[in-house]
Amino acid sequence: MTDPVQNPLTWSPAPHPRPVTLRGRTVTLEPLVAEYHSDDLWRAIAGHDEVWDWLFDGPYASETALRHDLEAKQSGTAALFLAIIPVETGKAAGYSSFMRIEPAHGVIEVGNIMLSPSLQRTTAATEAMYLMASHVFDHLGYRRYEWKCNALNLPSRRAAQRLGFTFEGIFRQHMVIKGRSRDSAWFSMLDSEWPARKHAFEAWLAPANFDESGKQRKALTASQPETTK
Repeated sequence: MTDPVQNPLTWSPAPHPRPVTLRGRTVTLEPLVAEYHSDDLWRAIAGHDEVWDWLFDGPYASETALRHDLEAKQSGTAALFLAIIPVETGKAAGYSSFMRIEPAHGVIEVGNIMLSPSLQRTTAATEAMYLMASHVFDHLGYRRYEWKCNALNLPSRRAAQRLGFTFEGIFRQHMVIKGRSRDSAWFSMLDSEWPARKHAFEAWLAPANFDESGKQRKALTASQPETTK
């Protein structure tokens, strides 16, 4: 059996992600810019405070308050935020970010995922996650892609496994968020696993997998490796 300690990697640090536009068939991701995206995002989430239940921030009382937060996200250096824009509408309906970025180890996390009600459970939302994963593995060359969420957030945990992440365990009392203790569920995807995950994504996203009404013919989990179902 190969001993990873005695057989070191031939490894070069991965590059830090830079602002990028990612284009798919149903969605475009572009660098989050408060001036361009705050109005559309406010229209998408106004009256839906529940979208913030599991996030670090929000809800917001006004578009102005949301814009100020987006400005901070835009100028911050700890995470790179991307607006999620369905091709069908051409308007920002959510955002996500690359965060907890460790180029020396080839580790990066997808997080701060905010999907408005109009974007939830859509092909565009799934394709957005595919485009981000592809960028991480195919273009930046990272070794490990992480997904973390509140352990009580069952929809997020189901989404992680549907997208091909592997559950690794619970970090107890990991964080304090909005005055509450949070246990965090950890998931990961490795570069060695990506080719199979990529094949599953592309099979699911193919136009032939959707009927005339846009309903999927075959679920994404049907093409994922057995360990992620």
